[in-house]
Amino acid sequence: MISKLKAVRHFLIEEEGPTSVEYAIMLAMIIGVCIVAVVYLAGRTGDSFDSSAGAISGAISN
Repeated sequence: MISKLKAVRHFLIEEEGPTSVEYAIMLAMIIGVCIVAVVYLAGRTGDSFDSSAGAISGAISN
């Protein structure tokens, strides 16, 4: 456990400020893209289920 803390501390001390900021920005961008993708796919999946439900209802009522 102590060696992990030393490794993290060493990483934070060794890295330059702008590099850490760049990593944080990249992480934020990746998370943003993932959220947008999940929301988009959820909407498309919902539309697909609605379309399928309509088709099944139409087939059953005939």
